[in-house]
Amino acid sequence: MADASKTYDPGHHPDLKPPSSAVGFVAWIYHNLFSSWLNAIMTVGAVYLLYLFTPPLFQWLFFDADWVGDTREACSREGACWVYIIFWFKQLMYGRYPDAELWRINSAYVLLVVTMIPLFIPSFRWKQWLGIFLLFGYPIIAFYLFVGGSFGLPHVETSLWGGLFLTLVIAIVGIVAALPIGIVLALGRRSDMPIVKALCIGFIELWRGVPLITVLFMASVMFPLFMPEGVNFDKLLRALIAVMLFSAAYMAEVVRGGLQAIPKGQYEGAQALGLSYWKVTGLIVLPQALKLVIPGIVNTFIGLFKDTTLVLIIGLFDFLGMAQLVGTNPDWVGFRIEGYVFVGALFWVFCFSMSRYSQHLEKKLHTGH
Repeated sequence: MADASKTYDPGHHPDLKPPSSAVGFVAWIYHNLFSSWLNAIMTVGAVYLLYLFTPPLFQWLFFDADWVGDTREACSREGACWVYIIFWFKQLMYGRYPDAELWRINSAYVLLVVTMIPLFIPSFRWKQWLGIFLLFGYPIIAFYLFVGGSFGLPHVETSLWGGLFLTLVIAIVGIVAALPIGIVLALGRRSDMPIVKALCIGFIELWRGVPLITVLFMASVMFPLFMPEGVNFDKLLRALIAVMLFSAAYMAEVVRGGLQAIPKGQYEGAQALGLSYWKVTGLIVLPQALKLVIPGIVNTFIGLFKDTTLVLIIGLFDFLGMAQLVGTNPDWVGFRIEGYVFVGALFWVFCFSMSRYSQHLEKKLHTGH
């Protein structure tokens, strides 16, 4: 006798696998590159352009490049002369910082990386203490390492700082300081107190109304003229303050956009619970507002990182400025392109890393659904 459970049911059909045109690599290519005749034409055109320009570019960058040597005569091929970058690597990375003291910069780099790695481990328990150390303890340690003059370390003038080291110092200080100052300015601009609101609006509009080159020029040249005789601030310190305040003004508007996006019911609900203004702001409003404007915040950080190249106008040789300086050496004239390519590649790595991390934060904090 046949098993009744295996009898044929004309109303039941087994599940079939989706067609290859609906899922997988083929489906992705079709929907993203050939979904319409216009997309197909643009795809074919892009592939043709890559075919024209990619092989010569790789030929110049790698296959015909010179990699070994320590003099100009080593660059005898038609490709890029990476010997030029190797020869000037120390200047590009550290500027004119004394060779015997480079361990201080490297030690600060290692300490920063080692301290930050646990922050990216989800199961690490002491992230709060590490964050406090990075915000308050690490800057003090880095200051004494970089400047010296204490604990038996020789003093190194900031005029000798340069290269990627100087770029990172300006960028990190500007990024770390611009966000909290921008938050305070954004809250002040939305304040109900007329004087506080007017001061914040005036500050933001003043700094946003002038280019950064003008701000740096004023900080370097004009500001010392208003100081009492015998009182002077370090040029790098003036540049750091200028970059910090300039970026804070733009950051304030980014944060204000997030504050305005919070529904009014969030404020009313928090006030109905009897929370004070600072608890409403710190526990309810700001966490939501900052989460909404992560792309704008990171965009401001990336702009700040690239704007560090403008300090060359006041005589500080950052990464790009040092590449231009070593390119004027009479023994290595004619290799500026390699310097610009090297600088551009490292700038892209830093900016792309910040962009990818911001996308990771967006996905991690996207809990609205």
